[in-house]
Amino acid sequence: MWLSASIIVPRELAEPLSDALLYAGALSAEISDAAAGTPDERPIFDEPGGAPAPGWSRARVAALFAMQTDLPRTLAAAFARTGMDAATAYEVHRVEDDDWVRLTQAQFTPQHVAPRLWIVPTWHTPPDPAAINVILDPGLAFGTGTHPTTRLCLQWLAARIRGGESVIDFGCGSGILAIAAAKLGAREVSGIDIDPQAVCAARDNAARNGVAATFVPAAEHLPGPADIVVANILAQPLIVLAPLIAESTRPGGCMALSGILAGDAGEVRQAYAAWYDFEPVKEEEGWVLVSGTRKR
Repeated sequence: MWLSASIIVPRELAEPLSDALLYAGALSAEISDAAAGTPDERPIFDEPGGAPAPGWSRARVAALFAMQTDLPRTLAAAFARTGMDAATAYEVHRVEDDDWVRLTQAQFTPQHVAPRLWIVPTWHTPPDPAAINVILDPGLAFGTGTHPTTRLCLQWLAARIRGGESVIDFGCGSGILAIAAAKLGAREVSGIDIDPQAVCAARDNAARNGVAATFVPAAEHLPGPADIVVANILAQPLIVLAPLIAESTRPGGCMALSGILAGDAGEVRQAYAAWYDFEPVKEEEGWVLVSGTRKR
């Protein structure tokens, strides 16, 4: 059992207070939107190398402490270190021990991402055994089917693959896109990632799904050009990779790019305009998918 203390503060105090709580002995600290769960809740997204997001106007700082902690004294020390009023209001509640594995699993249920395609965790029975079911658990690599960018890519693949295509997945993560492509009927599937753990996870997931796919670290060379190239990364890496992704797409072949915030779609399209004729941009929850056909 633990104690959790939460304090609502203006944006500029959120990070200093979080640091002060950790300095005072907190086991962990998190910052969230004070308006979470209300109509005023606001998501914040950011990319490496960009200007930091401004954060919420009011933030909730929550810290976890050992049960025996003298909270009034500990919080007073953290408030003093941050220059806050010692009488600042806070809430405290007990955190009971629980079956954390079960609670984590409860967050991941089968995802019906396209008319004939499901993403199913191993602890669930596929809701539609006759459908194409990708068996995948959350792990160290990105890609479980729950994020809008992954869904956009999966829906695009389900609509695009007719059978017999070659596919390359840049930034393969868990391998979800490449594995789905193989199950949808692609003939030859490859994936590449800069993270060795992602490559290992993708290989394990492919074996679990009975899929023949090649996953390699970024230092190795992928076969190509391919009929279909998909990349679910982030806008800035996609812009840098534009010449390589174009080179990896055969003339007349197609590509789909995601991990792109709606406001960055124009810059990404501009980076690829010399090589591709574009299709209409698709958007979900502020994220977009940019797709097109390689010019001949």
